[in-house]
Amino acid sequence: MNADQLRALQAPIKQQYRDDPSSARVVMHASGTVQPSQLTCLVDTSLGQVSAGLHPAAGGSGAHACSGDMLLQALVACSGVTLSAVATAMAIEIRSANITAQAEMDFRGTLGIDKSVPIGITSLSLEFEFDSPADDAQLKKLVELTERYCVVLQTLAQPAALSSNFKRVI
Repeated sequence: MNADQLRALQAPIKQQYRDDPSSARVVMHASGTVQPSQLTCLVDTSLGQVSAGLHPAAGGSGAHACSGDMLLQALVACSGVTLSAVATAMAIEIRSANITAQAEMDFRGTLGIDKSVPIGITSLSLEFEFDSPADDAQLKKLVELTERYCVVLQTLAQPAALSSNFKRVI
């Protein structure tokens, strides 16, 4: 796809959102089924179910997907798709690109060993590696715009309002 094709693809969508801003609001869903006896959760995806379990650092076997790894995978996926779209819009040729996400966390927090240790990821980094004829200034701008428009990255950087509730099934 080239920049003109991308613009043509997105033009009617952008116009619809300008004409009817409420049509741009989309509700996304995810669901899963908890399997308490196995300490796992079957997460529904468009490609089937993924069995998520404890990270080995929290006692998991490593045989199941780890939700922390899945978060990083979502960040890499969103960054990659966004990078492709931005590079196309900027007419920057990318022969190949790799994205690596790395996160650090201290499992003493999530295991309740030390209440002063934060629960969750405390540092996160992305590394972009390119094979491209573009100059460094263009690639720097490409990465900046990818970061700006990547939904997952922006959600991590500026957390969304979060709520939870429960209902009893009879």
